[in-house]
Amino acid sequence: MSMEDGGPVASEVEGRTTGLVRLSEIELPTRLGERYDFLGIVDTLLQQASFHIRTSRRLWGVNEASVLLLASASIILGSWDFGIGELAGGGDWGRSGILGEDSGFLHLNEWTRMLSLLSAMAWISSIALLWIRFPIMRENFFFLITGMFAVQLGFIFSHASSPDFPFNSEISDWGGVVFSNLILLFICWFVVHRAVVETRDVHVEERHAHPDPRVVEKAWEDHKLHAWSSSLAIWAVLINVMSWSGSHAIADRPPIVDGVLGYSLLFVFSGIASYFFLLHVLWYPHFMLGGGEHQIWSSRAREVAGENSSSVAQSIQGSCPVCGGETPVTKRPSGKIEVRCSDPECKGQGKSGDACVKCATILPSRVVCPSCSSNTTVVSHFSKSEAW
Repeated sequence: MSMEDGGPVASEVEGRTTGLVRLSEIELPTRLGERYDFLGIVDTLLQQASFHIRTSRRLWGVNEASVLLLASASIILGSWDFGIGELAGGGDWGRSGILGEDSGFLHLNEWTRMLSLLSAMAWISSIALLWIRFPIMRENFFFLITGMFAVQLGFIFSHASSPDFPFNSEISDWGGVVFSNLILLFICWFVVHRAVVETRDVHVEERHAHPDPRVVEKAWEDHKLHAWSSSLAIWAVLINVMSWSGSHAIADRPPIVDGVLGYSLLFVFSGIASYFFLLHVLWYPHFMLGGGEHQIWSSRAREVAGENSSSVAQSIQGSCPVCGGETPVTKRPSGKIEVRCSDPECKGQGKSGDACVKCATILPSRVVCPSCSSNTTVVSHFSKSEAW
């Protein structure tokens, strides 16, 4: 799947991709940014959310439905207690572990043990489907699962010393939650988000290079990631809600007076929602980048793997031959030298001597340095090796 030529193209979804539009073709549903600049991000998020919903409704099928059904089943089966009473009664808190004479798992009610095994099987199946479905996101998927487990263990640790956490808790009881969330924050922002953004940049520079800057600008519009970043943040929040409610439901020692139904329901709903957002977090980069054209890595990871951007030509900014200051002249990866339009209110640029694509003004062959005001030819703003 990819976003090339107006929409994703893959053998299994060719029939469903007809009629898909680009993100840049979606009109802003609101115009809040025209009244208040700081609300412009709301317009952007709503526009991208509309595109994501429209595209996912067209492209998601049996595979995605299977993932969500299996994940939902794993959560519901794992928290089911109606007619059993194992969770509501608090269980045997004197036992722990999976195997051995003191095993807590082996001494569970038979129905509870069976549902636990079915829950584990459904969860492993959903993870396996995601792993197979989105190969270019596997490394990041592993990190996200690691972060999820870290947060769950953090809440279990905090509830172990304070069953009513975060109420009536000491500062030391927050250690598990804070530390695990720092791990999750690092994984989400510095590993996964950074890897996807930097891979997006490489993809646009390689696949969407074009002599017309309007085409390149449209490509950047098509590959914006605000809505995807929001999904990643929402997923992290839901993981915290799910982990807290699940830990809170089993933290009380018997006899349990108030019941755990409310916490169990919160665990189920937040858990199912978290898997929906996890699916979106994995799916969208796979869709946007063509489903296998690039491995989702950060620039540092590409360096280590020997796939640094050295293989991808970079644009070179011109410098004044008199004072060395930066000038509005750029050499593109194709070797083409572009100069910025002389009209101060225009942001267009192009080849010297051609008409500006935005205002039709003839682009200058000489450039005035903004630092020292020297007037020199466009070519002189690059060394001989850069110019040729």
